[in-house]
Order: sequence, then structure tokens, then C-alpha cells
Amino acid sequence: MIQVTPSITIDENEIALEFVRASGPGGQNVNKVATAVQLRFDVRNSLSLPDDVRERLVRVAGKRMTEEGVLIIDARRYRSQERNRQDGIDRLIALIQKAAQKPRARRKTRPTAESKRRRLEGKRHQSEKKRLRKTVSHEE
Repeated sequence: MIQVTPSITIDENEIALEFVRASGPGGQNVNKVATAVQLRFDVRNSLSLPDDVRERLVRVAGKRMTEEGVLIIDARRYRSQERNRQDGIDRLIALIQKAAQKPRARRKTRPTAESKRRRLEGKRHQSEKKRLRKTVSHEE
């Protein structure tokens, strides 16, 4: 079990890890050893996540989420398979923790009298500027 928050734990069986060959530094080792990790977590069918966290996680994940509701994280930052595996899990935990934070409710506010005055003054200034640009007709 992976502890994400005090109330959310994820069963390790819900996370699928696939090891693929990584590009980048590593010399000949890159060509021989599959060190990059592709972590897959089925968000839609996960029993570990509460519904509100699941909905926010879909929004937070963005392009990393497939149409089927599977979150894919590519971890290829390090040269070793174990460090990339841990990095992928850490990034998943960070995403879920971010989604677990409830957004603060927005309190409606009204514009202040001074901000209304400034806005109207700006509009007057702009209209005066445009009025002065017009051609003057000479009527005699």
C-alpha cells in the first residue's frame, strides 16, 4: 500500500509498471537495458480514490490522461530502473496530493467606488482622445 495522504492509500496492484528503453545519457547501457518506466494508473476504475479527488485528478493530469481514464507517467530522468520507478511513483503521489486539495470557494465581491471612478475616467479619456482625432468641418 502506498500512502498518499492520511485518508488516501493506493494498492500497489492498481499501478502497472512497464520498463522501456530510454533515450539520453547512458552510453551503450541505453541500448541494452530498459531503464525508463511507463507507469499506468487507472483513475476511472480505481477503488482507492474518492469521487471528488478522481474528478480533480482528471483535470490536473491534463494530457497525461487517456480517453479510457488511464493516467500515464513517463519516468526517464535517471539512468537506473529503480530510481525511475521511484520517480514515477513520487510523481503520481504528487499529482494525487494536488488533486486531493479542495479548491477554496470564491467569494463574490463588488468593485469599489474608486475602481468604478477610475474605469469611467479611463473611458472618458479614451473617448476624448478619439473625438480630437476626428476631422473638423469648416462651416461658414
